[in-house]
Amino acid sequence: MTKAIPRIGSRRNGRIGSRKNGRRIPKGIIHVKQMYEVGWFLGLCWYFGFKGTRRGTPYAAQAAALNAIRTVVNQGMQRAEVMIKGPGLGRDAALRAIRRSGILLSFVRDVTPMPHNGCRPPKQTELCRNKKKNRFQEK
Repeated sequence: MTKAIPRIGSRRNGRIGSRKNGRRIPKGIIHVKQMYEVGWFLGLCWYFGFKGTRRGTPYAAQAAALNAIRTVVNQGMQRAEVMIKGPGLGRDAALRAIRRSGILLSFVRDVTPMPHNGCRPPKQTELCRNKKKNRFQEK
């Protein structure tokens, strides 16, 4: 019985080329999540040395957006949809950075979750109730 001849370029013989270099992304969805004190983007702002309250600034969001956009543009992204979530300060700065990058935006959608009167608040403690009573009795 003869041995099977391995094909050239099979996985056992080694990779022909890098997988990441060959990947092209012509279109995609960009998610921007901006909370009150922290901005989350594909490129996180703490990666650039922003710590504490400076992470929630528009400049930090813009820096993170530019880093993430640079990465996807290098992979060939030309068109994108933008989903923005959260009430933070950096939403507009991140969107401005995306617009300036040269990617064509098909639409920008605000997907911030809004409660329709939400959950019932927790029962007040007796101490809080007494403070409210005293405040109304003084007037």
